Amino acid sequence: MNTTPEHIVIHTDGACSGNPGPGGWGALLEWRGHKKEICGGENWTTSNRMELTAAIRALESLRQPSPVTLFTDSQYLRQGITSWIHRWKTNGWTTASRQPVKNADLWRALDSLITRHKVDWQWVKGHAGNPGNECADRLARKGMQQQGTP
Repeated sequence: MNTTPEHIVIHTDGACSGNPGPGGWGALLEWRGHKKEICGGENWTTSNRMELTAAIRALESLRQPSPVTLFTDSQYLRQGITSWIHRWKTNGWTTASRQPVKNADLWRALDSLITRHKVDWQWVKGHAGNPGNECADRLARKGMQQQGTP
């Protein structure tokens, strides 16, 4: 029996109609030739919250600790989780200018999840024809439509 965790590739995206406004998030998970699409949304949110939520929901959906390559078109998400978060935690969830970190609830949730999984965070240019990113974008828009936004 093989108990080695499978490497998982995840593409995430967030969308928002207005900022703030109705929003959606989407994620495409791929492993061993299988694909899983997930999406959802909120009635009143921001684009950044949806980007974070997409990564959180994707990682939450994994059944066991796994090595993951996560692709995002959000520099906010990638820079936040790979760089800025260390200082925020040291500063008691405040920025360098001593302001509360925006979306701290989601950053904390994401920080907790990455202690369970080994995540390699990769940035990909959005709307540039990358099939995984295009799928995640479509799913995010679907999640937004579920909130009643065309």
